[in-house]
Amino acid sequence: MIYVMGNTFGSLFKISTWGESHGGGVGVVIDGCPSLLSLKEDDIQRDLDRRRPGQSKITTQRAESDTAEILSGVFEGKTLGTPIAILVRNEDAKPAAYDHLKDAYRPSHADFTYDAKYGIRNWQGGGRSSARETIGRVAAGAVARALLNESTNMEVLAWVSQIHDIKADVQSETVSIEDIEAEITRCPDREASETMISAITEARKNGDSLGGIVTCLVRGVPAGLGVPVFDRIEADLAKAMLSLPASKGFDIGSGFSAVEMTGSEHNDAFEPGASMPVTASNYSGGVQGGITNGSEIIFRVAFKPTATISSPQKTVDNSNNPITLEAKGRHDPCVLPRAVPMVEAMTLLVMADHWLRNQSSRIATK
Repeated sequence: MIYVMGNTFGSLFKISTWGESHGGGVGVVIDGCPSLLSLKEDDIQRDLDRRRPGQSKITTQRAESDTAEILSGVFEGKTLGTPIAILVRNEDAKPAAYDHLKDAYRPSHADFTYDAKYGIRNWQGGGRSSARETIGRVAAGAVARALLNESTNMEVLAWVSQIHDIKADVQSETVSIEDIEAEITRCPDREASETMISAITEARKNGDSLGGIVTCLVRGVPAGLGVPVFDRIEADLAKAMLSLPASKGFDIGSGFSAVEMTGSEHNDAFEPGASMPVTASNYSGGVQGGITNGSEIIFRVAFKPTATISSPQKTVDNSNNPITLEAKGRHDPCVLPRAVPMVEAMTLLVMADHWLRNQSSRIATK
């Protein structure tokens, strides 16, 4: 019997992540990164520090340095064109804290579904289904960022635009990484951010959790990226985002609001630009026919409230007996602030992959 495992993502710029929440470590192998790219561990660490637990009063207090170690694929500060392996060791794993969950199926977790699929699961912190798996993605995304910075003008920025019913007022035309990182919520609207902090703090005190929306923007996108029909760039972005833990929805450009518009309202009219046509509006979100049109890509990702809460919940054990569960451990009352670098990472991986694929999309002229 052949098993096809879903731990690999990408076509040319390809990654495979590995590791469990409370094992020895987690990491990633990147295959397809071109040679001679300047790369050092500090380039990776910057994004890992943004994803790291324990970074503020509204995140999990698990104490991890999340220090990146490049094990292969880089020599004297340059990529070799061979597979790049990156390791992050787990330093504050506390598997014993999950002993009470050994036989329990936590509501809205992957406990039951992993058992149903594999007949075995790592119940220590969720194992492979833990958001700790995303360390490998963020590390790989940092390498993709270095590649795009050296080869293109693309810039990827994400921010928290909503938590629960609190919506931010953010101007995508002017928002910057400095604005985003100035707030522990990663919401660049300071007033909304303060309200979000209060709501997250209250939810944690009540043994509950909150969800929200991350908005992502890609600036400097060249026209022509994307591969119809099944590798449309918005389809690859959607898969990338919906592969993230706790993600529940994706929309791009006008998204679901398009159903309330007419064609004459929604169509992005072309007008002459400096070197090529540009659109007067961007309801398409920078993508038409699955191919980028040169406008900014803008999309949103919805995340559910964190499934682990400290309030009592009714569930069953692995013998199908009803039980009441009170979860313990160190968990985010809201995943949104730490989801921002995860969304950026998956976007960077998609854009790097499609940029590389586009290099061979047509015959070069003499």
